[in-house]
Amino acid sequence: MKQPIFALLFLILMSSCGVLQTQRNKNIPYLSSTAELPEKTLNVFAPKKAKNAPVLIFIHGGSWHSGRKEIYDFMGNRLAAKGVVTVIIDYPLAPNYQLPAMEKASARAIQWVKENIASYGGDPMNIYVSGHSAGGHLAALVAIKEEPWKELGISNPLKGAILNDPAGLDWYWFLTELKEKYNKEDNYDAFTSDPAVWKTYSPIYYLESKEIPMLLMEGERTYLSIKLTVERFRKAAEEKRLKVDYSFYPKTKHIPMVTQFYFPWSKGYKDVLNFMEVGQ
Repeated sequence: MKQPIFALLFLILMSSCGVLQTQRNKNIPYLSSTAELPEKTLNVFAPKKAKNAPVLIFIHGGSWHSGRKEIYDFMGNRLAAKGVVTVIIDYPLAPNYQLPAMEKASARAIQWVKENIASYGGDPMNIYVSGHSAGGHLAALVAIKEEPWKELGISNPLKGAILNDPAGLDWYWFLTELKEKYNKEDNYDAFTSDPAVWKTYSPIYYLESKEIPMLLMEGERTYLSIKLTVERFRKAAEEKRLKVDYSFYPKTKHIPMVTQFYFPWSKGYKDVLNFMEVGQ
């Protein structure tokens, strides 16, 4: 009797993880190698027989100098099992590349999704971008800055942005005002030592550019640098009467804000799917 029970439990577990319900296409080039940018790829996770499904693009964290898309296969599988075509990207990392290249790559990934996602069952008119930590910072940049889209000659195709415990929302303020208390050189490999670059790549200074709905998720026990800059970002958005939904995660540290997505029943999935208005 034990073997059938174990087999049933295994099937239930695998189903909850999306393995039996997901089509995966990996290492698809979206960025060709140039003098400015390296070749980069993305992974697409789609519900079987998907048609005009909502789309979520995820940008990983790692302090702008580490991380890779394969770490987040679990998120792609589970979101696809919940009806979302999910795209997880790689992007250029420090110290070989700095913020200008990272922003360009993120925008190019979104452009690729807009032009190609219908072939994977996704709706090109229903695209959201998300990211954790440094990835949340990049997601905010491409969501609210106009420059990346002007450079590509297209309008911003995003319907909304989901910022999961994002870093760097006002790195200019943080690196200038708190330089006596913190080692401000920690992220020079990505941000350079130029204050003008810090400001150019701090999303808070572009909130007036475009009103794209945003969901901001914050862990109670996250890093102080994130707490302070998230607070400034929310205040600035409120002053400009921009729509920023906020979800607070009691007793949660920075890394668990993304590892919670390993569990299909997590609060993170509920927040993301509710924001995207995806039925559960």
